[in-house]
Amino acid sequence: MKDTHPTHIALHDAGDADEATFGERGARLARLARVGLPVPLGRLVSVDLVAQVAAEGAEAALGDLISAVAGRLPPDGLLALRGSPERTAWGGPTALLNIGITDARLPALIERVGPGCAAELYFRLIAGFGVTVRGMDPDEFETLVYDQVKHSGVSGEAELPAEAWASLLQQAKRAFEADTEQPFPQSVETQLAAAIDAMAHRWHTPSARILRAARGAPEDAGIALIIQRMVLGIGERACGAGIAHFTDERSGVPLTWGRFLPCAQGPDVLMGLRTPHLITSEERARAGQSAKALEEMIPGAVTTLAGLWDMAGSGLGESYSFEFTIEDGTVWLLDAAPGRRSSRAAVRIAVDLARKGAITREDAILRVEPRNLVEHLHPQIDPTAQRDTLGQGLAASPGAATGKIVFSPEEAQALHAQGEAAILVRVETSPEDIRGMHSAAGVITVRGGMTSHAAVIARGLGLPCVVGAGDLRLDAKRQKLVARDGRSFDAGDIVTVDGTRGEVVAGAPAMIQAELTGAFETLMSWADQVRGIEVRANADTPADARTARGFNVDGIGLCRTEHMFFHEDRINVMREMILADTREDRVRALDRLLPMQRDDIVELFSIMRGLPVTIRLLDPPLHEFLPHSRDEMHTLAEAMDVPVSQIVARAESLREFNPMLGKRGVRLGVTMPEIYDMQARAIFEAAAIVNLQNLEQVVPEIMIPLVSANREAEMVKARVDAIAAAVMAEREVSLTYRLGVMVETPRAALRAGDLARSSAFLSFGTNDLTQMTYGLSRDDAGRFMRDYVNQGVYPEDPFHSLDIEGVGELLLMASQRGRATNPTLTLGLCGEHGGDPASIRFCTLAGFDYVSCSPFRVPIARLAAAQATILSQRGEVMA
Repeated sequence: MKDTHPTHIALHDAGDADEATFGERGARLARLARVGLPVPLGRLVSVDLVAQVAAEGAEAALGDLISAVAGRLPPDGLLALRGSPERTAWGGPTALLNIGITDARLPALIERVGPGCAAELYFRLIAGFGVTVRGMDPDEFETLVYDQVKHSGVSGEAELPAEAWASLLQQAKRAFEADTEQPFPQSVETQLAAAIDAMAHRWHTPSARILRAARGAPEDAGIALIIQRMVLGIGERACGAGIAHFTDERSGVPLTWGRFLPCAQGPDVLMGLRTPHLITSEERARAGQSAKALEEMIPGAVTTLAGLWDMAGSGLGESYSFEFTIEDGTVWLLDAAPGRRSSRAAVRIAVDLARKGAITREDAILRVEPRNLVEHLHPQIDPTAQRDTLGQGLAASPGAATGKIVFSPEEAQALHAQGEAAILVRVETSPEDIRGMHSAAGVITVRGGMTSHAAVIARGLGLPCVVGAGDLRLDAKRQKLVARDGRSFDAGDIVTVDGTRGEVVAGAPAMIQAELTGAFETLMSWADQVRGIEVRANADTPADARTARGFNVDGIGLCRTEHMFFHEDRINVMREMILADTREDRVRALDRLLPMQRDDIVELFSIMRGLPVTIRLLDPPLHEFLPHSRDEMHTLAEAMDVPVSQIVARAESLREFNPMLGKRGVRLGVTMPEIYDMQARAIFEAAAIVNLQNLEQVVPEIMIPLVSANREAEMVKARVDAIAAAVMAEREVSLTYRLGVMVETPRAALRAGDLARSSAFLSFGTNDLTQMTYGLSRDDAGRFMRDYVNQGVYPEDPFHSLDIEGVGELLLMASQRGRATNPTLTLGLCGEHGGDPASIRFCTLAGFDYVSCSPFRVPIARLAAAQATILSQRGEVMA
């Protein structure tokens, strides 16, 4: 009959023992035993019962169990006592092995393993018991061994003969009695009870509490115990202990590797006193090691281990690493922890487990942290490489790149033209730096936050980027980058940007390249079959659109048309339009910009054929397009054939105290309607051209930025509708299009019901909406945001992960009010939060139709969307 005592239970009867009751290791061993793996017999003692031991003593709390275990122990049998906290990472008391050897029981043990090994096991018990139970100095026993090795003339304790161990055993007994004033206990019950007492009390010492707290354990954390029959890795026949792994830590590819010590017990493998053997002959050959591998020493052992790994994976749905002991050629498992793995390896392992039916596809999707996909999407610094870190900032755009330092966009373009990689270093970037960013391999800014210009553009381009690198100082006058340790770097010096960790590294460490096929591709296809929300891309140029299409997007959720005007062949025309004194001059410049904009949009529509494309009309304040340097002003004056003073005066007249809250967005469309007229015509003419070429028709979605009042949307809509009608008449085509607004102000969110009357969709620009809701500058918040998060003012940078309580409430209110007016209203999110997993989960629960993010964040968003769908279907809480 099975023992179902609530506080202790036979390990092989524990079934699905839970960690809270029997600790992580105890529960894991029970599961291993349940699926038939060779785990030595034992008993699990619950956390509550161990707490009772600490209060009352082992004899009072566990007397019957101790007597029963000791009574059933064979004459040559030994016991191990191990701690099992709820989380292994919390640490715990050292295990005590070989419990049960006494003078009376020694002959039976000699019969089992031979006189020398029996004496060694007895010595180990006395040493372990003396240190962990009686508090003796471990050096006392180590000195005995050292002296004996020296006296015997051998190179190490593994070579000590049987008579040397017999001598050591007697010395250990004398040392124990001298120190404790008692002979070593000669009863299994006494040894076990004393060991349990010591382990329970050690868990509650002040130093143990402090260490646990440092590792994240709660103050009331308890510990369970495992009393287990020992298999003996020390003996005269094929025996030993080792650790075996079965996947490559970096890639997740099946690979058997590990370490093995013959004639040893578990802890010996990690102590480093003897050089361990490798597991396989292949591994030995790679390492150039002459000592035989385990598979050569004990034929069949590695094959058995591999079979057990496959059995554990199929039965428990995990890829394990084993702690094992071999006794007389038989393999036994002492523990099996999930194998170490990189983020890239985690994808391969999850997919492999699902393919062989050990877990479901949905479980495989849930096992991969979406943000960790960056290791697949971008080159990374090899985790084994040495790092010479110069400074740290915000990890604004993931990946790593090595190149020569440049301090201007022009230098980046020049290096790119020569086929060399450039790292663009700026205090902050501005729209006029875009050409240089396109030419750079990576970007560093001394200032800026997660939604700064550099961060947003770098993510769109897939460039590694570190912003807000306050540890670094840019000496603009001397053209030097100065590190926190005083080292300075000139233009042309080699550095590496690690945008995944937010570090700037000197030199060129080894890299691991991106990988978008294999297991990654499979996982993404499974995610797409599950997710219930669309994932679109923020793509401003045809190059961005091609990248996005390669990541299997559901369309473009945000095309910022202003980025099309910064190319060299059109920036001056744009400036002429801005600096025009009359409407007629402005229209003439716009007529020259029209074909340029139309050609870009034609290419964009062609790439995204059959998918929705949302094009945002001009948004930024016009001064951003104007030249800042004297040289650029002279060049523009020559092109326009006007005095430089006129350029300077006009630029000054456009300057605003707070341009981000000034004449930008829809305010341009209302006060200078000819700008939006040109853009609308470019969009409709492009749609007409593409629709005549393709069977898959384009349905443009035109988005009006920074709307706060429905009257603004109505005014722009009337002109857009008129231009659409004109283009259809001129080209003799029929076009379908949708008009919507970008909700970026709190008022727009509050008046979403009004806006829905004129709009087919609402797209939430959460970068500006967060900025305006908090009253924070997204470009300057990086200077203090780390302090705010560290001190708990904000749980997370609100520009990095959506503020659910504040901004999120505005989104919910807007979505409810908008759909109350227009039930068919499409809802999307196109701020940088569209690539944040937690924000995507919120959007899924809120009933949004899509999220949109930078192209290189699309796979992260697709996986996060799938996870959100799975968890909501299961009714589980999404952390």
